[in-house]
Amino acid sequence: DEEAATLAVGALTALYFLKQAKLSAGQHILIHGASGSIGTAAVQIAKSMGVHVTAVCSTANVPLLRSLGADRVIDYTKEDFLTMGATYDAIFSTVGRTSYAQSKTLLNKGGVFLTSFAAPSDFVHMLGSKLFGGIRVIGGGAPDGSADLEHIRSLMDAGQLKAVIDRSYPLADMAEAHRYVEMGHKKGNVVIRVAA
Repeated sequence: DEEAATLAVGALTALYFLKQAKLSAGQHILIHGASGSIGTAAVQIAKSMGVHVTAVCSTANVPLLRSLGADRVIDYTKEDFLTMGATYDAIFSTVGRTSYAQSKTLLNKGGVFLTSFAAPSDFVHMLGSKLFGGIRVIGGGAPDGSADLEHIRSLMDAGQLKAVIDRSYPLADMAEAHRYVEMGHKKGNVVIRVAA
């Protein structure tokens, strides 16, 4: 139940944005915020598509992202991916700590910037990309993804997607769970157990 609950949010959101990117096997994506709920799912789903994944996270999460299949892991406490010179077919900002304006020079021609937590400036670029073309900027919330649940299940059955659960709390400790999440260092998901 705990695994299913986490994948119904993070994995469905990740899948929605990755489908919008329309990536092909062999292309390159950078996932910023790769150790969170959406990020850990995005790494695994992108790998299942044959995409080369560069994951950005803190030192403590480097082993986790490697274990999930990331081809390259950038520790943001030691390196700044914005100044490394690499380019990507897609950049997925899952935590809203990078914007299109900051990272647009890292996108290849025809690239796409995805964000599940858009910066205010991203909304201008989203509208501009729809009206004038060029690099696509796609952001906001994912719509109801219930139609994709079967895809998520098939990835799980194939061993290509697993839930990442950092901590699990009983319902009575929900306030403590929120405090932990708000510290900003969780790995994957935090689960609240509701007794039946």
